[in-house]
Formats: sequence, structure tokens, C-alpha cells
Amino acid sequence: MKLLHIDSSILSTNSVSRQMTAQIAQEWAAAYPGTQVDYLDLAVDTPSHLSAESLGFRLPAGTDLSDVQKRENAVSEALVSQFLAADVIVVGAPLYNFSIPSQLKSWIDRVAQVGRTFKYTEKGPQGLAGGKTVIVASSRGGVYSTSEGGRAMEHQESYLQTVFGFFGISDVRFVRAEGVAMGEAAKTQALEGAALQARAAIAQAANQSQAALAA
Repeated sequence: MKLLHIDSSILSTNSVSRQMTAQIAQEWAAAYPGTQVDYLDLAVDTPSHLSAESLGFRLPAGTDLSDVQKRENAVSEALVSQFLAADVIVVGAPLYNFSIPSQLKSWIDRVAQVGRTFKYTEKGPQGLAGGKTVIVASSRGGVYSTSEGGRAMEHQESYLQTVFGFFGISDVRFVRAEGVAMGEAAKTQALEGAALQARAAIAQAANQSQAALAA
């Protein structure tokens, strides 16, 4: 089994989402001995935002590409191949200005490739990356999940659910720590709650895996 561990927070050791993803990846590896872990730090190795140079992978086969486009193609190919090879993806996704970090959006733009992660059919788009488990470590300074107004402002979890679903992934789980900027007591409580959510998500995945093998 291969696990892709992705961080996107720019806060280094002060990051709550990084703390969460590290714990999730560690506990998953403990639950599934032999898991191979690949790590991607998007705050350090950030793919450039889409541009005329980085759109080469969307051009028709046989198109004459510049040297820059070829280099950008290689970046996109490496990222989508890494994503497709993973059985489990653990994504650190802090809430930045009601959405996700631009670094994480740049990664999504590179792996959203027609013919690799999705395709268009007569009945509409069809995801090609099904069969994976995605666990999103969602960290939020405030509390957004408990009110209609808060949920309306949130474009983090809702966006990731949509994107991974578009890729054909139906098993998308969110481990949430919110209110982490509302004092130390609130932060501690949020992290304790997130740890319980993570263990429950891993246990549920293990139970589903065993049930599938027994079927």
C-alpha cells in the first residue's frame, strides 16, 4: 500500500494542519504495516500556477513544445503519476481566506488532467482515479461548521470534496480542527477532537478493507 502525505501550510513547525497530517500518516502506517509513505511539501516544492508555459499537458499530442513547456510538462507528469500511484492520500489543508492555500490549488491544477484523472463522455465527466482513500486534515482558526453563515463562507472542505469526487474518489474523509486561533484551551480541545476523528477514520477504513477482502 502506498500513502501520499501532502502538506500545504506555510507556517512550518507552527502549523496545526502539519501536526495533524503527521499524526494521521503515522497512525495509518501503524495500522497497515508495510505502508510506503511518499511525502510532498507544497510550501517548499510549489508547482507554478498555470500559465501558457505550464499548459503543455493540455495541448494535443504532437504539438511542438518549447523547452520551458517541456520542463513544466515534466513537473505535471511527476505530480499526476505520484498521485495516481497512491492508494491513500493524506492532505493538509488549512483554511486561508475562506479557501485553500494557493500552493494546494496549484497542485490540484497539475493533477487535474483529461485522460489521467478524469475524462469527458457523452453523459458528462467521469473520474478516473477511483478506489483511493483521501483523508483531509482541515484546520481553521475560527468555527465555521456550526452555523449556516459559517458554512456559507467555507470554500475549503466543500471544494476539496468536489474536486476529489470529480476525480472519481468517493471515499473522502475530513478530520477537522477548528477554532484553533481562539485561545490555547480551544486549540487543545480542537486537536484532541481531531485526533479522535483521525483514529475513527482509520479504523473505519480498516473495517471496510477487511469486509471487502471477505466478500
